[in-house]
Amino acid sequence: MTVTRITLVEGDITEQQVDAVVNAANSSLLGGGGVDGAIHRKGGPQILEECRRLRAGHYGKGLSTGHALATTAGRLPARWVIHTVGPVHRAEEYDKKAEQLASCYRESLRVAVELGARTVAFPAVSAGVYGWPLEDAARIALRTVAAARSGPARELAEVRFVLFGTEAYLAFEREWRVLGLDGDRP
Repeated sequence: MTVTRITLVEGDITEQQVDAVVNAANSSLLGGGGVDGAIHRKGGPQILEECRRLRAGHYGKGLSTGHALATTAGRLPARWVIHTVGPVHRAEEYDKKAEQLASCYRESLRVAVELGARTVAFPAVSAGVYGWPLEDAARIALRTVAAARSGPARELAEVRFVLFGTEAYLAFEREWRVLGLDGDRP
């Protein structure tokens, strides 16, 4: 049985040579800022065209928070982009929003396995303009992915977190060590 490695890198998610890159998308699926804008810009018009087709069909109102779906990766060095919509952080709705954030990771992993992906790269979903505190975002992300290794995610060889900036990387690394995942180094 394969044990899915969970790794961390500081870098640009649009440069990752993996089967699937996860996009911290907005619900419109039509691009935006941050990770979403970078993926759409570097991936090229094929991603936007496919997202528009999805919006014209089953996803007419957009993608709901905590869900995920896949499109082509266009010019990215990945095969697919898995779009997931993270929640905006709100302390007064913490439990509901934290479950939605965990769902982003579970649903993205489910989609990756359904696609036949072996390697997946995640950003820190909701930790940018959606205001999720980095330490908590890291805890939710890493614990959700680590728990999924005994389920469908066991089909994956590697789940890579690609963190933009030293602060994000260090927040994830602290939690990664707490969970004992530092043995997953390549």
